[in-house]
Parts: sequence; structure tokens; C-alpha cells
Amino acid sequence: MSQASGDLAIQLSDLRQEAQQAIASTTSLDDLEQLRIRYLGKKGSLSQVLGAMGKVDAAERPRIGSLANEVKEVIQGELEQKKSGLQAAAIEARLAAEAIDVTMPGTFRPQGHAHPLTSTIDRALDIFVGLGYTVAQGPEMETDYYNFEALNTPADHPARDMQDTFYLPDGNLLRTHTSSVQIRYMENNEPPIRVAAPGRVYRRDTVDATHAAVFHQIEILAIDEGLTFTDLRGTIKIFLESMFGDIEVRFRPSFFPFTEPSAEVDVKWRGRWLEVLGCGMVDPNVLKSVGYDPEIYTGFAAGFGVERFAMVLHQIDDIRRLYASDLRFLRQF
Repeated sequence: MSQASGDLAIQLSDLRQEAQQAIASTTSLDDLEQLRIRYLGKKGSLSQVLGAMGKVDAAERPRIGSLANEVKEVIQGELEQKKSGLQAAAIEARLAAEAIDVTMPGTFRPQGHAHPLTSTIDRALDIFVGLGYTVAQGPEMETDYYNFEALNTPADHPARDMQDTFYLPDGNLLRTHTSSVQIRYMENNEPPIRVAAPGRVYRRDTVDATHAAVFHQIEILAIDEGLTFTDLRGTIKIFLESMFGDIEVRFRPSFFPFTEPSAEVDVKWRGRWLEVLGCGMVDPNVLKSVGYDPEIYTGFAAGFGVERFAMVLHQIDDIRRLYASDLRFLRQF
């Protein structure tokens, strides 16, 4: 054995031991990759040792070459084994970090509450449904016929004034009350009927503490043989007592184009009288417009603004608070 071949054999043996120790002590995949480059890369330690093969006798070269291949295979094997171990450890660590303890209590998220307008509508409809009424809906964009003409509102009535009604370019309008729902319902149903019509309505009002251009109404309609003002009065009294408790209720004469006679209804709330709704017996002309015979059928209707009821029930001082989406206000409900 020549001195050159002996030196290379020793270098290869030392390289093998050094690489095995370095690989065994590494703790990350990035460091492991650096070791692969350091020992097996094109400019790595193994290539540098083999660079001296030209000084080895030709007879010794096969043995040194075989030894070099053996060292390379050992280092590659150690690298692969270590890589598998580190990858498995990384997966275990990730699983442990991302594990969810299903026995732990969940993160608390406060539940939402019904908006005071929604809860007032629901409360009122529950009462009417309990009295045998059916809930009906209709379009918010209406024709002049359903909003005015079929409700016995003459062309010169103040309610038709542009200051009260939002008219649209196509000749339609935004409904000013949910009475139009009653006309549509009567056209498609024969008496006896009892219907409650909730919904959003529109008026050209100046917005202030007690007025809004967009608000909500609930109107009721009952048509049957032999209905009288006494039936209307009893229904209204039961409804208001269900909403406000044991209170005084009074009826005052009034006028609406679609009811005759008509009345305004007040309740005595916290020591003073509050106007809460309008009502009356359905005008015979309204019955005729939907094909009902007023000689056979009579009926009554009533309607109120949901916002006013909500403000009274919850002692709200400004209607605009209901639409401000202020969480400090809404959390009270």
C-alpha cells in the first residue's frame, strides 16, 4: 500500500466518523440539509478527498474508490434516516400544538337579541293570531288604485298630496299604509276573513324625534256578517290590554276615508292620555270595490305605528334611536 492510498483511507474513515457524529447531533431539517451539502455536495468534503485520487497508484485506485463509495452510502443512509426522524418529530409537534381539547368549554360569544321593533311586531302579531287573525304581506311599491282609490280616497284628498306620498317616475308609489294589503287579500278571499298586515310604509315627513320618513305599521281587518262597532271596540280593548296591561282606553270620533264611522284610540299611560291607533267600520264603498255585498257583510279595521308602541313600551325618547344601530342602545334590549 502506498503512502498516498493510506492517507486517503484514513481521511475517508475520519470523514465518515465526523459526518455520523454531526448528523446524529443535528436537530433541524435546515441544519441537516447544510450537512448534506457540506459532506456530499460538489464542493463538499468527500469530493475534496477524492480530488487526491490522482496521486494514488493505479493498483490501489479500485480499493480507494470502493471505500469512498461505502463512505458516501453510509453518510447518505444516515442523512435519510435522520431526515425521516426529524420529519416525524415535526409532525408530532404540529399535531400537539394544533390539538383541540373537546372537553374544554368553548369561547363565549354573547347571543344577539331581537331589535325592539322586531319584538314589538312579534308581540302584537302573537296577540292577533291568538284572536284568530291570519298574517298577510304585500308589496311596498304600490299602484294608486290599491293605495288610494280602492280605499275610498278621492282624488282631492290631502293624503294624495305630493308632500305626503313618495311617487315614482313610472306612476307607482311607495305605500303610505298597509291598508293596500287588505284590498289585495279581500280580492282573493271570500268572507269571513280576519287578517293582520304588518309592514314598512313611507311618508314624506320631516324626520325628528317623533317622525320618520320610513316606519312600520300593523293593520287589522275583519269582515263577516253582523260585525258591529262593539266587536271593534272589544277587539281593540283586548289587544291594548294585552300589550300594555290593565289600562284605561278611550275612543274619540275621527275621520278616515276608508272607514265610517271612524275613531282615534287613546290609552292612559303613566298618568296622561296617548293616542295609539286609528280604527273604524269599513266603508261600504271599500267593500264594493272588492266585490263584497255591503248589504250582507260588514267589517272593521284598525292600524297603528309600531315605532310609537315600541317607544311607549320601552320609554324611548327619540324615534331615531331605533334606526341608529348604536350598540350601546341596542344592548339594553
